[in-house]
Amino acid sequence: MIAIRWKRLAGLAALMLCATVVASAQVKVAAVNLQKALADTAEIKQAEADLKAKFGPRQDELANLEKEVAKLSQDYETNQAKYNEAALADMAARIQMKQRQLQRNSEGLQNEVNRERQDILQRVGQRLQEVVKKVSEEKGLDLVVDGANLLYFKPTMDISADVTAAYDKAYPSKK
Repeated sequence: MIAIRWKRLAGLAALMLCATVVASAQVKVAAVNLQKALADTAEIKQAEADLKAKFGPRQDELANLEKEVAKLSQDYETNQAKYNEAALADMAARIQMKQRQLQRNSEGLQNEVNRERQDILQRVGQRLQEVVKKVSEEKGLDLVVDGANLLYFKPTMDISADVTAAYDKAYPSKK
């Protein structure tokens, strides 16, 4: 019975000793806003400009088609008394065809833009993870957390700018 008490007391003392050692060890922590660090990289800025240049003309075509559909719809509504049933049916069919074309083209463009954007974000995101690891090792950090998910952290703990600068240095954008 006394041996059990001594074992419990020794176990409790060992636990207290471990807690003291852990508490006295200083853990270096930093926060990085991955979304901001990613958006601020030169490669992402260049990729966004490239996407606008590549898909801008098609977006303009869609805007013109949308205007055309709106004009046809307005003509249909305002001139119903002027046209006979056959002309109105023909006009309604043209409007419907243009609306379907607009929807198909819009969805196709959106899917293509999203697919290309995802490829870029996946590639850059993987590289960014490597850069975060490298920056943390250089700074001797034990833990890096995503600042976007924290309620509060001191601005001095934010390494987002350092990560962006290191990324731009490691992977300069191709212009």
